Amino acid sequence: MPQKPFFRYIVSMQFLNFFILLLVTSSCAKIEFDLLILNGTIIDGSGDASYQSDLAIKDDRIVKIGNLSSYDAKIIINAVDLIVAPGFIDSHTHAIRGIFDVPTAESSLLQGVTTLTDGNDGTSPYPINDHYAEIEALKISTNWAVFVGQGTVRQEVMGLEDRNPTGEELDQMKSMIADAMEDGALGISTGLFYVPGSFSSTQEIIELSKVAGGYGGIYISHMREEAADILKSINETINIGIEAGIPVQITHHKIIGKANWGLAKNTLKLVDEAINRGVNVSIDQYPYTASQTSIRALIPQWAQAGGRKELLKRIDDPKSRKLLIDGIIERILFDRGGGHPKNVFISKSSWDTSMEGKNLADLCNERGLEPTPYNAAIVVFDIIKGGGASAVYHAINSDDVDLIMQHPMTSIASDGPLTVYNVGSPHPRTYGTFARVLGTYVRERNIISLEEAIRKMTSLPAKILSIDRRGLIKEGYYADITIFDKNVIADKSTFEDPHQYAVGVNSVIVNGIIVVENGMHNGNRPGKVLRGPGYNSNK
Repeated sequence: MPQKPFFRYIVSMQFLNFFILLLVTSSCAKIEFDLLILNGTIIDGSGDASYQSDLAIKDDRIVKIGNLSSYDAKIIINAVDLIVAPGFIDSHTHAIRGIFDVPTAESSLLQGVTTLTDGNDGTSPYPINDHYAEIEALKISTNWAVFVGQGTVRQEVMGLEDRNPTGEELDQMKSMIADAMEDGALGISTGLFYVPGSFSSTQEIIELSKVAGGYGGIYISHMREEAADILKSINETINIGIEAGIPVQITHHKIIGKANWGLAKNTLKLVDEAINRGVNVSIDQYPYTASQTSIRALIPQWAQAGGRKELLKRIDDPKSRKLLIDGIIERILFDRGGGHPKNVFISKSSWDTSMEGKNLADLCNERGLEPTPYNAAIVVFDIIKGGGASAVYHAINSDDVDLIMQHPMTSIASDGPLTVYNVGSPHPRTYGTFARVLGTYVRERNIISLEEAIRKMTSLPAKILSIDRRGLIKEGYYADITIFDKNVIADKSTFEDPHQYAVGVNSVIVNGIIVVENGMHNGNRPGKVLRGPGYNSNK
């Protein structure tokens, strides 16, 4: 008799253990994914209408989309009332200025950007393979890709000389472009407004672009002029695409100078006519009425030949000094100066931080000078002699910005560096470009739809740049995902108070790893180098 209860206890325990094992086994069987995003509103990046669905991630890929409520995962994100979109691709940055200081790239990630590109405006790292190795060793939070800069290559071969290359020099530049494409560059960039790109003929650019195009790359250009001669520059860019057989992108497209406002309708007409003829033309744009570049943008290019030493000589020479003053006055009145010295703000100066946030009119007043264009030119000379500076130029019209944004081949790009928080007085595009489009241009002003805005930030740049399996919410694609509140997302950075992160982005996932959760960067750095279509792994 005493054995019966014991027997029953053993049997019961055996049954209980089996039941627990069954539950554990069943539960484990359900954990098929690393990450589940449930109850979200998916805008997939194609431009199509949004839809309610769940998605699952395993390793670095999106593996399933649909009703996944019966599944389990290691991590579950409840995206109810939130937009689930592909990670944003910033196709024009200068993030190399900052990436080694802030590899976590908060200013970009907190507005939903998962891929950064560099090497724009004709300036790039070189050799590309060595640069990519540095980025991989650094371990950054976003993906990374670069163009090869024509200006960088030209300066390596020819210095800052204002002349055509010899046949031998041209062949050397072609070889360098080929090496860069095989190292994984996305294409070739030019800064024809800047030295030494400004010294290059159209034919030189065509010959170099043929090389990049042969590897499936793109030609992306800061054109020669964005003011009075902008139509000529558009035509030159289109012609380069035709003659070189390469897709072309007009980068940070804008209309500079009050006298030229309204010309966007004419530039876009030229783009449309080219597209209708079968030319592969695209645009990128930032949503602001001010640009940012070096203070040397006010200096005529001829005066910059030979580099800083020669420029300083020309400033001190009475004859060339007068010509320089005339050139600066013209650019203040009719170009980047927006008609008055007060429109040019110093954003960063390593040698005199007291200038940061002040405009040329302020700096004239500090010297006891009337803030005229002539006196502003004298201040510019002082800045150049001191060590230079970067500047913000208020000279763009909002109507042109709206019209360019509405063009179907316009993607969104910041044209900004990665700024170290609270250092300098940067252009707010660094912190706010993508959030500003979604908050101001979509939600508040209805310039474009939410679906179209996301297409311009995701699949469009991915297609233009030949970035493989990114830019869409699609099974088999890499899991770069941004989750945000469409009713909250907004830029906070201003020209007066630039160091403010965007708000409204809840979560950001890069290659299947969460890097932003509950609106905060968590320190993860899963970014990858994304090599271009000409990459030769056996090189």
